[in-house]
Amino acid sequence: MTKIQAHLFRQVLQAVVIIVGGLVMMALLAQGLSRTDLILENRQSALTYFYIVMLGSPQVVALLTPLAIFVGAVWSLNRIHKDSEIVVAQAAGMTRWQVASPILRLALMCAVLHLGVNLWVQPAAQRTMREAVAVARADLAAALIRPGQFTTNGERLTFYAREQIGGELRGVLISDMTDPDYPTDILARSAALVSVEGRPTLLLRDALSQQLDTNQQLSILEFDQYMFDLTEFMKEDTELILKASDKYLYELFFLDRKNYFENKEADAFLAEGNARMTTPLLNIVMALLAILAILGGDFSRQGYGRRIGYATGAASVVLVVQLALQSAAADDPSLNVVQWVVPLSLIGVLSWIYFRRGRHIGARAAPGSSLLDSRREAMA
Repeated sequence: MTKIQAHLFRQVLQAVVIIVGGLVMMALLAQGLSRTDLILENRQSALTYFYIVMLGSPQVVALLTPLAIFVGAVWSLNRIHKDSEIVVAQAAGMTRWQVASPILRLALMCAVLHLGVNLWVQPAAQRTMREAVAVARADLAAALIRPGQFTTNGERLTFYAREQIGGELRGVLISDMTDPDYPTDILARSAALVSVEGRPTLLLRDALSQQLDTNQQLSILEFDQYMFDLTEFMKEDTELILKASDKYLYELFFLDRKNYFENKEADAFLAEGNARMTTPLLNIVMALLAILAILGGDFSRQGYGRRIGYATGAASVVLVVQLALQSAAADDPSLNVVQWVVPLSLIGVLSWIYFRRGRHIGARAAPGSSLLDSRREAMA
């Protein structure tokens, strides 16, 4: 790249990085608010909370990158054009391609990175996040141990502890309804959560067990120590069902036909797979829209508000249409072809509109011609 092209590239790159960073922080904040139940309901640490929120960032980055390309390119080009730097480049004999190439190169780089995130980073992060959320929600100790509150694990177990001092619980009550015909109530002076051969267990001290026997007579037993195994109460759905956003590309196209869930969601998986490969093309579409908004017409010191407004509306429509097509393709697989047609045709049409006037931009008479003469040699 020439010096002026490198300058244009740096200006747009800086704007894109800043905008992507700002938008991602806002999106992660909104996403984090939906994860506060991990702390409030499951009593997880702040580290777990931020870890899960950060695992959602690749999907957010991929979603916002095309929008950031458009906003960053429009903002940078508009400022540069008002400073007459584009006019100097035009007067120096740069072709339309040479003027637009730094932005298109950046868009192509973002498209490749976007594709990499879609194909590898996002599914890996989504799987890890789903597993971390499942582990957090299955943390029986965190769910049960709430001093001063009655807590339940389904309809089989009710737990109460008066207080917690360090790792010891005081004033423990357990109601075990695993067998509804013979319920068991256990009172203990204190208890501690321990692991016995890898199984979570409550070690109850000075315990009293009450249970109805087969004759409906109350049986009372006293124990100095009593081991209450929690394994049975943790047997929920241990099989993690992966959604479309969690699967790699080959898993979306080559389904396990023995899996009922995958067969049921086959069309949605196919739509997701095509969307993973087509959405990176939106980076190039957004770059071309920004280029047309600023460089597609004559120079004006009064700004390009009208053209920018039209381009912004077009960019919004393109993004909405692409999202709508992915959603509709989940119900009608024939629309997957349209997911490819829309961005590819827009790239072709926008390129033709921008380049159709010829290889060189005709430098029209503009105020400040002496400025052009003085800068031409320095910036060519």
